[in-house]
Amino acid sequence: MSQKPHIEQSPLGRSTPYVSQYDPGQLHPIPRATPWQQQGFESRPFTGVDIWNGYEISWLSEQGMPRVAWAEFRIPADSPHLIESKSFKLYLNSFNLSRFADRDQVAELMGADLSACAGSPVEVTLRDVDDAEPVGRLAGDCLDDQDLSISHYHPAPELLVASDDKVVEEQLYSHLLKSNCPVTGQPDWASVQIGYRGPKIDRGGLLAYLISYREHGDFHEQCVEQIFLDLLARCRPESLTVYARYVRRGGLDINPCRSTESGVVANTRLGRQ
Repeated sequence: MSQKPHIEQSPLGRSTPYVSQYDPGQLHPIPRATPWQQQGFESRPFTGVDIWNGYEISWLSEQGMPRVAWAEFRIPADSPHLIESKSFKLYLNSFNLSRFADRDQVAELMGADLSACAGSPVEVTLRDVDDAEPVGRLAGDCLDDQDLSISHYHPAPELLVASDDKVVEEQLYSHLLKSNCPVTGQPDWASVQIGYRGPKIDRGGLLAYLISYREHGDFHEQCVEQIFLDLLARCRPESLTVYARYVRRGGLDINPCRSTESGVVANTRLGRQ
């Protein structure tokens, strides 16, 4: 696969023909930003994964019968590249009129192509459409009922404050995270869960900080990473996990998780997804 690392060369924001014959050349890698280096961390202070769910997966059997599935893709957070979302959709659409022996062949091919694009092993699971995960909800206390005066709509980490005299362990979440595509300006809507152990974070400041992404333009993965880094730097938790569930667009949703803790991240679909 030819590597086209610049966003200006991607199909994002352009009128693009939809290819219906298998074409891995549709995939476009984007170098991951490394804000943790810019903030003075000597090494990456998190583990994590970007979970993509694909709901428009189809191909043909060797006899020409359409097959459908839904897909889970897990891309490591330390992969050298993101996969640009429109190119991902175009790639998946390229399976629509291509014939394969079975689902395993499709999954294996997708895994190889996506791993080559991301620069790290990508896990691909194809499931029957009747086997979709049931709708769930985020754990913990919702932040959204606070009556706040809001004036920041670009990231304002100075809003984050933690108490030095009280250590807690809690789960908090909000449905008010919104950012924008850095190329097209289209809105990206998300729910975000924050779990931590450490000095108690002021809930009003945390919600105002999350809302401050409302006019920010960046990729889903990099927004979540910046939220994690700002919380780590300003609130000094002993442990921290930030997990966002973005609303799908074009049959794909993206769900980045960044954490100080290792372990398998659950892929629980929310009602708005």
